[in-house]
Amino acid sequence: MGAFSQDNLAAAFAENRQRLFAIAEKRLNPILLKRMSVEDVLSEAYANAAKRADYFASHDDVPIYYKLRTILMQTMADIERCNLKAKGRDAYKEVERLKSRDGSGEPDGQDAARFDSIPADITSPVSRVDRDERHAILRHALAALPENDRAILVMRHFDGMGNSECAAALGVTEKAASIRHVRALERLQQKLLEVSCFRKR
Repeated sequence: MGAFSQDNLAAAFAENRQRLFAIAEKRLNPILLKRMSVEDVLSEAYANAAKRADYFASHDDVPIYYKLRTILMQTMADIERCNLKAKGRDAYKEVERLKSRDGSGEPDGQDAARFDSIPADITSPVSRVDRDERHAILRHALAALPENDRAILVMRHFDGMGNSECAAALGVTEKAASIRHVRALERLQQKLLEVSCFRKR
């Protein structure tokens, strides 16, 4: 990919704004929502994205939507650190701990179900392993994958995008998107099979 212009960024942000808004509204700490609007968060994310032309110009196989989502997650992490003195974490690797709406620090029901859905597609973990432990292992396995693999898994399992939506975001056919998803799951499986609680019995 060549140079990524501000016009390219503006067009990409406008095209993905609705989905980015939904992510920010759902994931931002509810305490912060009392101090700022989701639009404020999106504006800051856009400003941060404008400083990262190199990121958008690299990794042709990673969709623009996922790059924008990554910067949005980093922006929210920075906002939380600044306003709540939260412990730092690297949202660029998509290993953030998903917060519940009540601020308990546990994934909410919808996100917990999505965490569970990925290993469920691969194999059945033994029941004695605590769900939170499995989630932590899964987050580390996802972080170890190439970014393009993480992108399709995040889009399918965390953002609720169907195969046709992923295909549009990736600029490929639905069949190609489906194949990429299956291959990403297979690579994730290999990472998880290195951990005893995910090994097939």
